[in-house]
Amino acid sequence: MKNFYACLCTSLFFILWSCTQPPETAVEQEVTTVDSTYYQELYRPAYHFTPQENWMNDPNGLVYFDGEYHLFYQYNPQGIQWGNMSWGHAVSTDLVHWEHLPVALEMEEGIMIFSGSAVVDQNNTSGLCDSPEGCLIAIYTAHTDALQNQAIAYSNDRGRTWTKYEGNPVLDENMKDFRDPKVFWYEEDQKWIMAVALPQEHKIRFYESQNLLEWNMMSEFGAQGFVDGIWECPDLFALEVAETGEKKWVLIVSYNTDDNGSSMQYFVGDFDGSTFTNENTDDLVLTLDHGRDFYAGVTWNHVPGERRLLIGWMNNWQYGEKIPTTPWRSAQSLVRELDLHEFPEGTRLTQKPVDELQKIRGKHVHDENVLLQEDDNYLSLENIQGKQLEIIAEFAYEAIDTQAEAEQLAGEFGIKVFKGDQQETVIGYDAATQSLFMDRTQSGDTIFHDTFSGRTLALMPTDDGTVKIHLFVDHSVVEAFGNDGYVAMTNRIFPDPALDGVEIYSVGGTVVLKSMDIWELQSIWNPVAAEIREVEEQ
Repeated sequence: MKNFYACLCTSLFFILWSCTQPPETAVEQEVTTVDSTYYQELYRPAYHFTPQENWMNDPNGLVYFDGEYHLFYQYNPQGIQWGNMSWGHAVSTDLVHWEHLPVALEMEEGIMIFSGSAVVDQNNTSGLCDSPEGCLIAIYTAHTDALQNQAIAYSNDRGRTWTKYEGNPVLDENMKDFRDPKVFWYEEDQKWIMAVALPQEHKIRFYESQNLLEWNMMSEFGAQGFVDGIWECPDLFALEVAETGEKKWVLIVSYNTDDNGSSMQYFVGDFDGSTFTNENTDDLVLTLDHGRDFYAGVTWNHVPGERRLLIGWMNNWQYGEKIPTTPWRSAQSLVRELDLHEFPEGTRLTQKPVDELQKIRGKHVHDENVLLQEDDNYLSLENIQGKQLEIIAEFAYEAIDTQAEAEQLAGEFGIKVFKGDQQETVIGYDAATQSLFMDRTQSGDTIFHDTFSGRTLALMPTDDGTVKIHLFVDHSVVEAFGNDGYVAMTNRIFPDPALDGVEIYSVGGTVVLKSMDIWELQSIWNPVAAEIREVEEQ
């Protein structure tokens, strides 16, 4: 025990010393000393995308063109709750910092602009491009109370202004619920493919086109996986399995229920240019994100290097209009890179935050080989506090001594953030059930809706007793990635901002904190640039 306490004291001394050191670069000092209230409101994320004001939901029109990643999103220009659906717009050159642009597609004549996608029409198949290098085409659902059909708009100035096609709609099946087109170029057959949701029927319908203007139905997929509620926001793409190099297709579908709210699932299989085939049993549900606040996630088209990049809406339709933020409501997740891997249970998606996020890392703390025992339940990192953190912690919960009895093994361990008097958000691992969980029952303000408080859970088996937890904490957001992206779990929280401590804990036995890295993350919103943009707009 003397050796243990010596190790623990040494570790705490190192942590306390590290946290008192000044930022490593002048850039970090400049970012933290700018005197501005821009993007400083209570619960406002500092490095997740949020609109300056008003309501936002699904990401739309994700496309890379001429050096820019475009993020469109469902947006209400007139209020902080859902309504008047239009496409808000932002661009980024690095997937981290975003520049707000004017609303791209506005509701007019009683027709709302629902979710959809965007492509680069490189060969001007539509005849709508002024340049031989092509132009941007947006494909969206035109919505009225009685009808949903698919329409297009085009831009010949890098997405800064848009013209709605005079021949709209380009696809009309005379249906009330028929929405969220995801369009991409299918190289093998030199044609465009559209996946569109039939929400009430729990189906995805596939169409083909040569010119983006005329569409022919090919096939339907469904009802498989989770089939309660409604299906929305499909996405279809190919990835290579990392271990074998085999190409497989992934179909992503969002679903929403009255009882359980919003979530997402995916299917792995084959697409032959007309039909998607699920390689698993019809009733297998593969959950994309195991938190309560990840919905309508879709991927970018035309990304360099064939990376498959995903972003999702961090909210839930059960309580989304009630979350306690103003003058904006809702946020988008960090951009994630998707991969396919083989596991004993089959081929599965993994997700990891894009490497570009490392550029906003600031002050850094590292520690390793810290022993946590039942009698020393909590390792309180008193000088590690903050609302903008990245944490990577790796635990080993096998016996420390090979002769140790089973009761000496840890039953539960993990990380607590926004820790304070009667407040904590717990991200932990249950060794008995081999499950990663997040508990927000004591996370702060939970009373705005009776379904908000609770605990989310995901199976995360491990053969060697090693558990890796990668966290992003951002004022009112916790994104967790377990064991290199095998599990993703996203939840919103609304803590008392005065309580922002961090603790590492173990309950029920001993566990080794093999390594821990914590970074303070800088805000992505540059107040000076924002003020310049505001002056220019006036």
